[in-house]
Formats: sequence, C-alpha cells, structure tokens
Amino acid sequence: MVRTPQQLGDALRRQRRVKGLNQTSTAEQAGLRQELISKIETGSPGTRIDSIFALLAALDLEFVVQPRSRLSAQDIEDIF
Repeated sequence: MVRTPQQLGDALRRQRRVKGLNQTSTAEQAGLRQELISKIETGSPGTRIDSIFALLAALDLEFVVQPRSRLSAQDIEDIF
C-alpha cells in the first residue's frame, strides 16, 4: 500500500533491487534520466505522472487504484 511519494519511491527502489537492476539501466529501459530515477526513489514531489508510468513499465509493475482501507478502533489499539 502506497500513500505518499516517499512510500512510492521506497517500493519502486525495492522492486528495482529485487530485479537486480541499477538506476542507470532502469533509466535507460524507462527512457528517463538516472537523476530522475533517484529523485523518484527518494520521494521528491513534483514528478510527472508519465515518468512514474514509464518507470512502472520498465520494472514490469502496474498501477492499481482502490479505496483506502479503514482502520477500526480495534486495529488502532492493536498497533499500540
């Protein structure tokens, strides 16, 4: 589940590493600059959505939109 640019960057970095890719090769596959891959992975705001989609395609990932899950009072108590 991803709710912030930082979480998205972390998830994309994990997947890139699982595939054994570095930022440069990933950037080449996505048609982006390596510097942009770095910015996305660190959660920098203002990244164009088409750049995100290019990176997702290069990593063979898909973007899914779904309603947010809601935590119940019991779930919140379990966290603490």
